[in-house]
Amino acid sequence: MVTKKDIVKFLEDNGIRHDDIVAVHASLRAVGPVEGGADGLIDAMCEYLYDGLLIIPTHTWDDVIRDKPFYDVRTTAPCIGTLAQVAFERRDGVRSLHPTHSVKVFGKGAEEFVKGEEQCGSPAPAGSCLSRLYEEGGKVLLIGVGHERNTYLHSVDERLGIPDRLNKDHFVITIKDYEGNLIESPPFRTHFTEASDQCVSEYYPNYKEAFEYTGAVKYGKLGNATVYVCDAVGMTDTVRMMWQKTDHDLCIKEEKIPREYYT
Repeated sequence: MVTKKDIVKFLEDNGIRHDDIVAVHASLRAVGPVEGGADGLIDAMCEYLYDGLLIIPTHTWDDVIRDKPFYDVRTTAPCIGTLAQVAFERRDGVRSLHPTHSVKVFGKGAEEFVKGEEQCGSPAPAGSCLSRLYEEGGKVLLIGVGHERNTYLHSVDERLGIPDRLNKDHFVITIKDYEGNLIESPPFRTHFTEASDQCVSEYYPNYKEAFEYTGAVKYGKLGNATVYVCDAVGMTDTVRMMWQKTDHDLCIKEEKIPREYYT
């Protein structure tokens, strides 16, 4: 059984500060039994990050689509797992108004942090909560999952202007806020890569060795799960270096990236 004490020790041992901004993707099944379940994990992390912020993605990209362009911040449930569902149901955090890639933020300043997400015209543009992890020197914890679940890397694609990442055809999404007001999004472009047979996130693990080499990602253990402890700035700078050297798209098929691209 993973206890609150175990979670605190994990955070301390892996260099997480009390004032860090930390985004978490987790497979609770991979971790094993946790005291208090998903709520226990959230409670322990919130208590530890007493001067920081805990960010849990509550994405709805599978349900808020061209044929159903509607997002209600209060009722549109996440499509990505147990931790997201539990975070969505809690009332001590603030969920952003991003129609497809919302996050639930816990901690001081959460309401300010999520402001403006209804103006996003793509999954992770500059200024969005995920993208701001770069400016804020934030961390990403991948607990029992790999880079294929590292949503932050979509924001890196958008920050660097990686080609062939967004659908050319846009549509407008109606957003219902906490007060019941209806807001129209800007023309919205979803993730789409014409040259790939699936979402490029499935090929983000191609970056794994590069992140290890540059120190952008280190590893820890929580319960039975391996945890990728990711530095947002380090990952971004590593991806930027590789894309400055490559002559082809690095994430449209499984491939080993040459070391000279990141050294």
